[in-house]
Amino acid sequence: MNAAEQAVDRGAEPAIVARGLSRRFGDLVAVDRIDLEIPKARIYGFLGPNGSGKTTTIRLLCGLLKPSEGEVEVLGMELPGDAERVRPRIGYMTQRFSLYEDLSVRENLEFIARIYSLERRRRRQRIEENLTRYQLADRPRQRAGTLSGGQRQRLALAAVTLHEPELLLLDEPTSAVDPQSRRDFWDALFELADAGTTILVSTHFMDEAERCHRLAILARGVVVAEGVPRRLAAEIDAQIIEVETERPRAARAALAEAGFVKAVTQLGARLRVMTDDDLDAPVSRIEAILDQAGVEGSVVDVGANLEDVFVAATHFRAADEERS
Repeated sequence: MNAAEQAVDRGAEPAIVARGLSRRFGDLVAVDRIDLEIPKARIYGFLGPNGSGKTTTIRLLCGLLKPSEGEVEVLGMELPGDAERVRPRIGYMTQRFSLYEDLSVRENLEFIARIYSLERRRRRQRIEENLTRYQLADRPRQRAGTLSGGQRQRLALAAVTLHEPELLLLDEPTSAVDPQSRRDFWDALFELADAGTTILVSTHFMDEAERCHRLAILARGVVVAEGVPRRLAAEIDAQIIEVETERPRAARAALAEAGFVKAVTQLGARLRVMTDDDLDAPVSRIEAILDQAGVEGSVVDVGANLEDVFVAATHFRAADEERS
């Protein structure tokens, strides 16, 4: 563990603590006995497929939903009892653009600032600061509905941070923007975290998940893996073998018959093959299978990445549940 990871693990006192947190909608268990401890002034990620419980968990953590079971403490206050006291200290950015498209950039910020009850002088100051910080100072009169996806995203972040919240909860905030806008957005998040803001962000992008200080992988309402992204990859319960061949489809078909192969992912002319962690000589075994199938290629043992962790934690859990 390097110094940065040790600092994250030691961390500051937690901004969020959840114990046995559950939420049911009739017979559907959307969140199932989740335990969380999210440190202050860090970016904490939720990674998971659609339906994994990310949005429901975020709504539980900001007091918009009441838990069916369990306890939640946010910024030292218990939810849902202290929800009204907590809300002025947090900012919540939803998946969909939720500002008024017929209002201008400045009018939207004015409206949100009034909702947060900022007094006039402070309101003007914060609007000007955020117009500059989020690269909107050249378009204050432009209607929000005519902004690009990246500009809308920056406007939403400018609005949700006007009152300088201690905690930001962002639900898949970059799902509809281009890669450069996503990078700019994450630069802004790191700047906020460096200034002391705690950020909880849900995503289904692997590169974004890798940017988080800590990460929880959710599947079917359960936390199936949690920790520093690099360490999650280092501690995966599997071996990753890479095959490069001019016949990747034939190689994949041959490997699919091997009982020790847990998953195969194609990346152009390369295959990432996941095997059991305790398998002896996986490279030799895969070479033998390819040779028998008449497929030429190079086979090397490589390290796992976060996508491998995600596959192992979500797909294999689902397969195990179906077999049991």
